[in-house]
Amino acid sequence: MCGICGAVSLEGPRVVDREALLGMVRQLFHRGPDEQGILRAPGVGLGHARLSIIDLAGGRQPMSNEDGAVWVVFNGEIYNYKELMPLLEEKGHVFRTRSDTEVLVHLWEEEGPEMVSRLNGQFAFAVWDRRRGSLFLARDPVGIRPLYFSFHGGWFLFGSEIKSLLAWPGFPRELDRRALKEVFTFWAPAPGRSAFEGVRALPPGHRALLEGGKLREERWYEPSFEGRESRGKVSTEELALRLREHLLRASKLRLRADVPVGAYLSGGLDSSVIVATVTRFFRETRLSTFSIRFSETYYDEGSFQKELARRLGTDHHEVVCRNSEIAAVFPDVVEHTECPVLRTAPAPMFLLSRLVRSSGYKVVLTGEGADEMLGGYDIFREAKVRAFWARDPSSEARPRLLTRLYPWMTERSPARRLGFAKAFFGKGLDRPGDPWFSHLPRWESGARLMRLLSPSSLEAAASHDPRRELEPFLPRGFDRWGWLARAQALEVLTILSGYI
Repeated sequence: MCGICGAVSLEGPRVVDREALLGMVRQLFHRGPDEQGILRAPGVGLGHARLSIIDLAGGRQPMSNEDGAVWVVFNGEIYNYKELMPLLEEKGHVFRTRSDTEVLVHLWEEEGPEMVSRLNGQFAFAVWDRRRGSLFLARDPVGIRPLYFSFHGGWFLFGSEIKSLLAWPGFPRELDRRALKEVFTFWAPAPGRSAFEGVRALPPGHRALLEGGKLREERWYEPSFEGRESRGKVSTEELALRLREHLLRASKLRLRADVPVGAYLSGGLDSSVIVATVTRFFRETRLSTFSIRFSETYYDEGSFQKELARRLGTDHHEVVCRNSEIAAVFPDVVEHTECPVLRTAPAPMFLLSRLVRSSGYKVVLTGEGADEMLGGYDIFREAKVRAFWARDPSSEARPRLLTRLYPWMTERSPARRLGFAKAFFGKGLDRPGDPWFSHLPRWESGARLMRLLSPSSLEAAASHDPRRELEPFLPRGFDRWGWLARAQALEVLTILSGYI
């Protein structure tokens, strides 16, 4: 990952203070320890902290076109940059590097804001066009790469992390109480919001153009989770074959790097499939895999991880995670998340990332996102049981199906088990057509955490309805989809980009 930041004057071509800009960049050193760069021009300042992955010598940023009229700062990777380069060269563009960043420079010259529809990758970037006096921002379809912005004191500020904005002289540091209510509901702020007052996040799949002092945001990508009826007469076998082909193609593209690439191996289905897929591309070297072990045997999946690593022939590394270590690094997790964190699950991942970095790796493949796309989470099966239960809410037999999903429920007496099922999972059974049906138990339970806030914070968020904040981001046709498609869309909108 890299870090990007910048400032654009809203009051004429003022010169950006050098120390103020460097202060923003310093807050991003952990994202880009390899090298840092800045641009200061009339009315604009751009900063970059680089983690070099492609074209190690030539990919320095900020990067410009031939005459310095277009400048780019970029965090992420454009996987199809090798395919885009010759197309741009045919149109007369001359490349000085072999980096994916320069593809963005020339693609902007050629297509302007429409350039994003040509990109296959994970990204957050900014393009300064001197001739137009405009700044263009864009974020990848599912929000893998973060991007925040704010208007403050006659400046438009942006950065990969909120820390870079807080480093700007005089920038206010005030929690957004409405965002806290969203975090306690969705586990993350709603799309477009951050945990800080006055700081917005560019939502996933969105772009924004700052021109003439005005910012215009719009969605450029819209996910779809169409139901079974949309596939026509295509068989399950044919769909499985297509998925395999997509996975092979996507995995091979993601191995494009000028540094070694490793992979996470949790022992679960998602990461195991990824590792099994990419090992075929490692003929001269062994793929390095990385796993988390747990000192408590109840949580530990080390035996599965080792067996998979042995069968697939990977060079396996592991870190053993203890409760004391989770507690020790949890403050660091919150600091980097820049938002309240309701679960400890990110802490072991933080420790695993340390292992990856200390092993000399900058890039790893993961199975993140597969559960949302393919319905792998318990919440999807839970919603199926609840939809069945909703047809006969008085039934005492139907809620027993939940014990197959959550065996720990059997530790309670039958009466207490049924009482818990009705109190928690029974939320919304009287309205199975509710667009939020699948998530009502989680959302309404989490919202009870608001009781921990001070009276003033409660008052500030009292009239705020987090679910209303999701409505502008719902895909077209959402109200016509079945419960599974809706549940998938809600997971992508909330958890995938805001939490994971």
